[in-house]
Amino acid sequence: MQYKHLTEFLTSNAMALQQGPIAMIFVEDEIEIASTLRHHKEIGFAKVLAFIPDVFDLPPDLKDVVHRIDFDASLESDVQAAVNQVAAAAPGVWMFFCFNAEYLFFPFCEARSVNEMLSFHEEERREAMLTYVIDLYADDLSTCPNAVSLRHAHLDRSGYYALARNHCANVAQPKERQLDFFGGLRWRFEEHVPTSRRKINRISLFRAKPGVTLREDHSFSEEEYNTYACPWHHNITAAVCSFRAAKALKRNPGSRHDIKTFRWHNSEKFEWNSQQLLDLGLIEPGQWF
Repeated sequence: MQYKHLTEFLTSNAMALQQGPIAMIFVEDEIEIASTLRHHKEIGFAKVLAFIPDVFDLPPDLKDVVHRIDFDASLESDVQAAVNQVAAAAPGVWMFFCFNAEYLFFPFCEARSVNEMLSFHEEERREAMLTYVIDLYADDLSTCPNAVSLRHAHLDRSGYYALARNHCANVAQPKERQLDFFGGLRWRFEEHVPTSRRKINRISLFRAKPGVTLREDHSFSEEEYNTYACPWHHNITAAVCSFRAAKALKRNPGSRHDIKTFRWHNSEKFEWNSQQLLDLGLIEPGQWF
């Protein structure tokens, strides 16, 4: 199931988008492509779309279960356009997007599927879910120069904070139930990160709706999609555990030689389970028990 471009996929296999939830994985480099695709297939996504450069290959076990679309994800504007194009083709369907070497975790994901979680979330009259991008990094950069290691992945157990999100027209008036979240590598190495890239909140899970589009900052044109909870109580939140920032900091010439290690006194080994994220307060179950 390989397509030369997104238009070919949408015109020749539109039925593939009728059943959700759908995961869109945008591949930027050759790192951990297979593990990313397998993870999202295993947690219950009905369809996995791999937007991947044609120079990269997929293992045989994935070729029959993943819809491969030739795509260059080097420009975020192209990623944004692709997400909006898929969403426009499947109104009412739950969708998720991330990049390679990023892994979605939600409360109780070891025993419950993403479809179960989204069904409950929808019953609470929610059409989008806040996800925190939690930076992962290898503990030893001398043995893992690209900062990626599944076996020796670490994360920050503290150092996260939130600021009010203000209206552009009225900076004194914060937006209701919206916050900007910070922390992880983007906070600790902020001198190497553009201001617009320092936030760790992303609306990764959303229900496609006519006229509602993804914006450049990974928020949506409908403000209710960008809220962290409904007006009545807390809702489920999830995490995208991501090596993306670590890869970029070790790849970029401006930061590559300045960073000898990502470890600090608040580093903790990532256990690859949702309970650890719940214990650290990085995700919450809301009313879902």
